[in-house]
Amino acid sequence: MMNRYEPHRHHRRSVRLKGYDYTQEGAYFVTVVTQNHSCLFGELAGETMCLNPAGKVVEECWQAIPDHFPHVELDGFVIMPNHVHGIIRIVGAKNFSPVHPDPVSPSDTSVFRSPKRTIGSVVRGFKIGVTKWFRSNTEIQNVWQRNYHDHIIRNEAALNRIRQYITENPARWDEDDENPENWE
Repeated sequence: MMNRYEPHRHHRRSVRLKGYDYTQEGAYFVTVVTQNHSCLFGELAGETMCLNPAGKVVEECWQAIPDHFPHVELDGFVIMPNHVHGIIRIVGAKNFSPVHPDPVSPSDTSVFRSPKRTIGSVVRGFKIGVTKWFRSNTEIQNVWQRNYHDHIIRNEAALNRIRQYITENPARWDEDDENPENWE
């Protein structure tokens, strides 16, 4: 029997800033977390992240983002055992978000096509690349949690604080909320 849609049970709340144009130029701090917080990318030796082969693929996919999205520049990033933090800059952007739904046919105005030059499309492309490798080389099918966390970086001081957070993240793994050993 098929489950019916029940709004009070199946509501998916957006974590994006309402009304914000995620295609505009700027810097964005993103965090992408593995499914069930599984430590898939390596381990920490003291304050140093030691990437396993999967972690090296994650690093290659992250570094390749500008090859697939020429309007993007990368800034600081770190790969942790079960998540990735990174700063993505959209440069030379124009507003590629459709103002109105882009119909497939004149009679079908209900279909909305996703904007192709948003932070969401960049993160989605990164997640797809990593997932393809996992599915071809491991038994793991679901690598990532649904969605991702983002923070719009609004000024140089915030950018510098986030760069420092990224750099220091491995040293704080023992206290990190993403560290499964900290869950009771």
